[in-house]
Amino acid sequence: QVQLVESGGGLVQPGGSLRLSCAASGLIFRLYTMAWYRQGPGKQRELVAGITSGSYTTYAESLKGRFTISRDNAKNTIDLQMNSLKPEDTAVYYCYAERGTINFWGQGTQVTVSS
Repeated sequence: QVQLVESGGGLVQPGGSLRLSCAASGLIFRLYTMAWYRQGPGKQRELVAGITSGSYTTYAESLKGRFTISRDNAKNTIDLQMNSLKPEDTAVYYCYAERGTINFWGQGTQVTVSS
């Protein structure tokens, strides 16, 4: 059974940083493209960042320079380093795994940016 378990969310002040982690199990992790999505209040789910099996990265244009995605194939994890956080970054952040037509979602972790 595939599991994607996010951690690291919480409440942070504007300008602060958070690091999210996603631990994957039940799949051959190194073969999967991994990504972070988010869904803010009243908004559609959107791609934050992705990283391929070859560690090629892609980012939402508006987030470039503030967010960094990384993966550790030895630990079956991906991380999302988020800096200079803004209130509009408030959302549930989801871990996502994809290989061809197969995909899996985590349950999400809440990130709230507020003073």
